[in-house]
Amino acid sequence: MAGADPGAHIGELLDRLGREAGPRARETADELVRSVVEFYGEGLARTVRLLRSAPAGSDPLAVLTADELVGDLLILHDLHPDDTMTRVGQALDKVRPYLGSHAGDVEVAGLAMDAAEGPTLRLRLRGSCDGCPSSTQTVRWTIEEAVARLAPEIAHIEVEGVAEAAPAEQPLLQIQPRPPDDTPGPPPPSAVPEPPHWHTLAAPALPAHDRTTRVADIDGNALLLVRLPGNLYAYRDRCPGCGADLRTAPLDGEFLSCAGCAARFDVRHAGRGEQAHLEPLPLLEEDGAVRVALPELLGAGP
Repeated sequence: MAGADPGAHIGELLDRLGREAGPRARETADELVRSVVEFYGEGLARTVRLLRSAPAGSDPLAVLTADELVGDLLILHDLHPDDTMTRVGQALDKVRPYLGSHAGDVEVAGLAMDAAEGPTLRLRLRGSCDGCPSSTQTVRWTIEEAVARLAPEIAHIEVEGVAEAAPAEQPLLQIQPRPPDDTPGPPPPSAVPEPPHWHTLAAPALPAHDRTTRVADIDGNALLLVRLPGNLYAYRDRCPGCGADLRTAPLDGEFLSCAGCAARFDVRHAGRGEQAHLEPLPLLEEDGAVRVALPELLGAGP
């Protein structure tokens, strides 16, 4: 198409589609083209803004790759300076502090870019989720989100070692960067939680100092945020034992004590208690921003 007018060619293709597939297909194609143009237009606008506001002497590529949308465009056109494995490593580095409270650590077991189902990443977790299904699920979602943001070309993720006590024949935990509603998994369809919705929390909603708590409201859901040295944790604001909220629960070191039933929960280790676990929520801290996920299961339970 050297020397051709791309706009005219696109118009010709749209006209041909309208003739061959009908007006409804043409309308859908027009909407698709508009969406693609808006996507690239926003990418170009961000590129200009980022380069104009970049500090003198800064690396232009580093400035551009720090932006998620522009970085995605660079990946799409094979222009990103970091290869897939490097970006996967960066994503895992972001979640390691969070995984330390749930699953210990994570390492790459393999990356198959030419897998039949699309680029497939194999990860291995070391440690356990303390027998807590909610903790296992938050680990899944947190890894999924971190990898999707920095390595969106990954189509599938397989994770080994979600729990130390799992039998050898247990199927691997399957993760996709953007899992469809029919993502396969061991539980029956009615028990599979919906993918979470991620929200960014501004500084006023966060605990300001170590060993303090704050309750944030997102979409009518109360989240208990606990800041301990080195990490921020998010839990559903409800005691699993008596159902009382935990916003007035005293924090003794790394343990929360329910004001209603006096049950104690280990904040740093997935909210585990002697009889029950708090409900942990996926959380990512990156570049000064805090993002937390609200799974559909957040409102469930007594």
